[in-house]
Amino acid sequence: MVEIGKVVLDKGWLAARSTEIELTGVQLTTTHPPSGPTSPWMEAVVPGTVLTTLVKNKLVPDPFYGLQNETIIDIADSGREYYTFWFFTTFECNLLNNQHIELNFRAINYSAEVYLNGHKEILPKGMFRRHSVDVTDILHPDGTNLLAVLVHPPDHPGRIPPKGGQGGDHEIGKDVAAQYVEGWDWIAPTRDRNTGIWDEVSFCVTGPVKIVDPHLVSSIFDNNKKIYLHTTTELVNKSSWVAECSLNIQVATELDGNIWSVEHLQTQHLSIPSGAHVHYTFPELFFYKPNLWWPNGMGKQSLYNVEITVDVKGFGESDSWSHHFGFRKIESHIDGATGGRLFKVNGEPIFIRGGNWILSDGLLRLSKKRYETDIKFHADMNFNMIRCWGGALAERPDFYRYCDIYGILVWQEFWITGDVDGRGDPVSNPDGPLDHDLFLLCARDTIKLLRNHPSLALWVGGNEQVPPEDINIALKSYLKLHPHFENLGGNDILREISPMLKDPSQYLDGTRVYVRGSLWDGFADGKGGFTDGPYEIQNPEDFFKEDYYKYGFNPEVGSVGMPVAATIRATMPPEGWEIPLFKKLPNGYVQEVANSIWEYHKYMPYSKPEKKVHDQILLYGTPKDLDDFCLKAQLVNYIQYRALLEGWTSRMWSKYTGVLIWKTQNPWTGLRGQFYDHLHDQTAGFYGCRCAAEPIHVQLNLATCYIEVVNTTSEDVSDVAIEAAIWDLDGTSPYYKVSENLNVPSKRIIPVFEMTYPKSKNAKPAYFLLLKLYNASDFGILSRNFYWLHLPGGDYKHLEPYRNKKIPLKITSQALLRGSTYEVRMRVQNTSKKSDCKSLLDKNKFIKSTTLGDYDSSSLEPVPSAIVGKQDMSLFQKIRRNFSKEPNSLKVAETNGTEEGVAFFLHFSVHALEKDQKEGEDTRILPVHYSDNYFSLVPGEEMPITISFEVPPGITPRVTLNGWNYDGGLTVL
Repeated sequence: MVEIGKVVLDKGWLAARSTEIELTGVQLTTTHPPSGPTSPWMEAVVPGTVLTTLVKNKLVPDPFYGLQNETIIDIADSGREYYTFWFFTTFECNLLNNQHIELNFRAINYSAEVYLNGHKEILPKGMFRRHSVDVTDILHPDGTNLLAVLVHPPDHPGRIPPKGGQGGDHEIGKDVAAQYVEGWDWIAPTRDRNTGIWDEVSFCVTGPVKIVDPHLVSSIFDNNKKIYLHTTTELVNKSSWVAECSLNIQVATELDGNIWSVEHLQTQHLSIPSGAHVHYTFPELFFYKPNLWWPNGMGKQSLYNVEITVDVKGFGESDSWSHHFGFRKIESHIDGATGGRLFKVNGEPIFIRGGNWILSDGLLRLSKKRYETDIKFHADMNFNMIRCWGGALAERPDFYRYCDIYGILVWQEFWITGDVDGRGDPVSNPDGPLDHDLFLLCARDTIKLLRNHPSLALWVGGNEQVPPEDINIALKSYLKLHPHFENLGGNDILREISPMLKDPSQYLDGTRVYVRGSLWDGFADGKGGFTDGPYEIQNPEDFFKEDYYKYGFNPEVGSVGMPVAATIRATMPPEGWEIPLFKKLPNGYVQEVANSIWEYHKYMPYSKPEKKVHDQILLYGTPKDLDDFCLKAQLVNYIQYRALLEGWTSRMWSKYTGVLIWKTQNPWTGLRGQFYDHLHDQTAGFYGCRCAAEPIHVQLNLATCYIEVVNTTSEDVSDVAIEAAIWDLDGTSPYYKVSENLNVPSKRIIPVFEMTYPKSKNAKPAYFLLLKLYNASDFGILSRNFYWLHLPGGDYKHLEPYRNKKIPLKITSQALLRGSTYEVRMRVQNTSKKSDCKSLLDKNKFIKSTTLGDYDSSSLEPVPSAIVGKQDMSLFQKIRRNFSKEPNSLKVAETNGTEEGVAFFLHFSVHALEKDQKEGEDTRILPVHYSDNYFSLVPGEEMPITISFEVPPGITPRVTLNGWNYDGGLTVL
């Protein structure tokens, strides 16, 4: 008997342009199959798009490199047939009696004809719908099956106006498809409009009865102690006889390794008539004090494995389904104090600090590995929410799986954007897609696909627009809340009064709020006014001012995002390495004039003359070349995004309930609004966010000069102390203050004292400020925050000669290896002498969580983590056990330097050690996860750093350290 279950078809595909194939689909899957990648057939990328396949085969240049996208013919000029492609593969499957097989396409764009062994099936239109075709009766007797799929582009691919713009000519909005593909102010047009089999293809073998779309819902009572699991599933009897079934549900949690604890096991018996499609609801399962799922920064992301199986009498196991599920309750409502939307998880208010997300890759080269890196990066920045913007995708299950693991709440929008659905140039059609029924079919299917993920927090109708009235009314009906999930309070009473209340798992969702648009109902002004933004460089102190933003929750506020110089060189030809010209205007401000390649890649300047923002890069002096420009841009990136988040946090609950930054990353090689680039190298803004969004945090209010302590957690912080020390460029500490015996209540921000140094008579024009928040009991550092500052009206130009000051460093490192994964643990110490400042608390005892555990600076050995962090403890333990430690692998690197002072803006990078390295070659190994980067050390201070990364086969890695005082680079491992 063929094994019951799913087989993914992601290898061995061929593709060819339809106009170059004279054979029919019947012929391709019977008498004339392609024999291999011989012209016009080529190796295909599935899942992927036509353009993905053409790039792979080097038939078109990389559209993300330089201006090469301009050399690729656009579908508006070529016609739809040019991007209509055949995809072909074979698979082995030979069924036994009473087995059934379905061929599944989780998504295609935009419609397709499927041929299997000479039989034809039409896959109807819509980018966001699943297709299942029962092919039981057309499998080939010898088990070898020929599959050909003819994929057609969207019906209305549109044309790109000469000036480009948001969504091109908006024609794509007539289809139920991603709208970014005609171009936006952050991406160039996608020439094939993402035509292709862009998501998973598989076949599933079942017995007579199939399980379809189970729905899991947890209801929580008695202060999170009593929890019920409600489960409804669809069952389809494909046989010609009544199926006597044993339907089983099992809930288990992983204890360690492959040891599982079964929390519940229940069996129900039922009869399903021949050909019937029934909905069955299990009796609810009761849990007492189970482990809860919490967002990042609030607790563990506990996940249970729920497995449903169906056994049919006379056959055996017929089908199975499993899903990782988290017990949690999501609520949101408009906060009376701020007017912003306030989110609660398990009854606890969550201050939202997160980002807007477009998609992982503009050519839909989506993978589990890339998704995991993307989502872990967001968790590493201490973010707790991602907004999936309406002009892109209903994100894939793999995306949500990693959001579940790393604790990232998700705001998921449907496929409406104001620019393409009601405004713009030319003015677009406000009535959304032409086929409203198709939109709603895709919406229902998307809800079923994603609803079991604990990370999914909110459904939103569209971006800066409300869906057409009939669609909006339908979505409100589909997503109406079960009474338990309404903000009524007294849910235990509700349950007692209404014991026969309909089971929540019988709703389409029933557990999450639906909001009609991103500017309505607690977001921006709440009434649809364009009160999100701004999207340009800001004066850092402005973020802290009372009048900066009027409303309680800003869904989009954006800024710059210049990557490091190595990324510019890797993604652009030499003419793209020219830095902007700085043009001084009559009003005294500077306008940046970027080269044409930067303009094409949507570069955002570091000045805004019309908003009276001086060029923030020029504050450090005129950059002399690309490396200098990008390094100074990283200084600005760090300050800009740290100030944005700290400014919002400084008015937590009194003025704001949350903020989402536009945007966290680019799905191509863009030059704005990102914390890591498309190659997965982080900007310094990544670490500015990581610092600012700490759950417990000490910060400087740039508007008032007060030191503030932030506690976003659900626990009070007691008996802590703040140490504030100023360091000047001469290596002395003219200002030092300690404030002890502090208590910070849960979810509060406390101003502690004013940092008065800027008002002193002898204040230096540029200086450093180090803040540390300690546990008084053991001097453990809860938060560390380092600032470089200038006096009001000044600049940072005094830092330019400081680059020549050589500060001695000592780096102790140890590398551990598991397969191809390296973990490097190190201590970095500024060995210059300490100032005479009377530091009472400087113990360098870090207790912050890092990638794989917490590290004490006195040892390179891991110590148990108080908070597990982003994965189940068992996974940490498994990883830790499998790392092999090479004997005598402790290494020490030191820099030559005799001067005293701050080792400023240190940053690591990982490279491939190559014997025959070509000049200008990008040797970086990416992605890399750092516990911290772009950091600074005062005299005598040391910091533990962990680095983890995978290395391609045959490559030896080297770790290098650069910094403001170390521009030559130091190999430390």
